[in-house]
Amino acid sequence: MTLDGFVFAVILPLLGVSVVLTVVRLVIGPTLADRVVALELVNLLAIGIITVFALAVEQTEFFDIAVVIALVSFMATVGFARYLEKRSEERSADDAP
Repeated sequence: MTLDGFVFAVILPLLGVSVVLTVVRLVIGPTLADRVVALELVNLLAIGIITVFALAVEQTEFFDIAVVIALVSFMATVGFARYLEKRSEERSADDAP
C-alpha cells in the first residue's frame, strides 16, 4: 500500500471519527471548561487533517493554512482562559463575606 492509499484509507477516516466524537463531547460537555478543551481538540484535529491531506496531495500551500489555524486557535484558547479566570474571580468575590 502506498502512502497516499494509507492516508486516504486509514488516517483521514480515523481523524474524521475523532472529530465526530470530539464534537459530541463539545455538545454534551457539562462545563464550559470541557467545551473549551473539546473545541481546542477539534482545532488540533483540523490541523492534523489539513497536514495529512497536504502530505498526501503534495501541496505545501496547505501548511500555511494549518499554521494560521494553529495561531488563531492558540489566541482563542488564551482568550477563553482569561475569561474563565475573570469569571472565577468574580464568583469568589461574591462568595466572600
